[in-house]
Amino acid sequence: MIQFEADCLEKVYELAKKEFNCSITELNIEILQQPKKGFLGIGKKSAIIKVCYKDNCTVYEQKSEEKIVQTKNINIQEVSVKISESSWELNEEKPKKEFSEELYKNDPKIESKEEIFGKFYEEESSNCNSKIVIKKDKKDIVEEVKKDINILFADICFELDEIQVDFYDDETLYIEFTGTDAALLIGKEGYRYKALSYVLFNWINDKYNLMLRLEVAEFLKNQEESIHTYLVPVIEMVKQQGSYKTKPLDGILVHIALKRLREEFPNKYVAVKTNIKGEKYVLVNEYRSKEDYNY
Repeated sequence: MIQFEADCLEKVYELAKKEFNCSITELNIEILQQPKKGFLGIGKKSAIIKVCYKDNCTVYEQKSEEKIVQTKNINIQEVSVKISESSWELNEEKPKKEFSEELYKNDPKIESKEEIFGKFYEEESSNCNSKIVIKKDKKDIVEEVKKDINILFADICFELDEIQVDFYDDETLYIEFTGTDAALLIGKEGYRYKALSYVLFNWINDKYNLMLRLEVAEFLKNQEESIHTYLVPVIEMVKQQGSYKTKPLDGILVHIALKRLREEFPNKYVAVKTNIKGEKYVLVNEYRSKEDYNY
């Protein structure tokens, strides 16, 4: 008898028909294993049968011990050659150090999550580039961004007014969403606002080398008022103690707090840090190099 294997009984019967070149009714079939789909690939089983002619099952008895026909056509000779070649390559001695240097010497350096976060919240008052050079005229940038962003949101299901675009300062572009449904762009706890701000920032910063100030239904204004109220006693504590760290702040709040505290204490070290829970807060301390605070 010959053993056949496939994903389902229909396929395995088809294999048997082709092998014996006859109708399935002329064959003697023994089902060794029923197929099972499993769950996400776990517990999956294929269909396995043994087959011979009804009239004479002894014709294929000698082949039945070795021959298993599957759905994929595999050239045994080619596989053997490849295995031999692979074994020879593995056994061949190679200068490992030289290989590693050649393979990785041109790889780009991967930035840590902290470095990426720091770049996203980088302020114009930081110790990096002092001025951002705007290649295009301000009027041209405003008109171009306004046209593109209104086209982008033209077919959205929310009812919005024309999106306003202008310069907040020389290095920051101001974008404002208003309208009946504008508040829906904020989302629960501001999650939509954060996503929208992140997407627009990457576009504006990459194309025009500008920062972004995004206002959606006065959400930013309300958040700034809230965080400024919170920072009043924080500022007093810093003046008395010389250092302080804020409570964990989320999303745009940490950005607002960072900017306000840098304005208040230009001669101190003010930076965003992450606690062991992954929460962001702003640290104010006597100015030192940033390496001193990487704990």
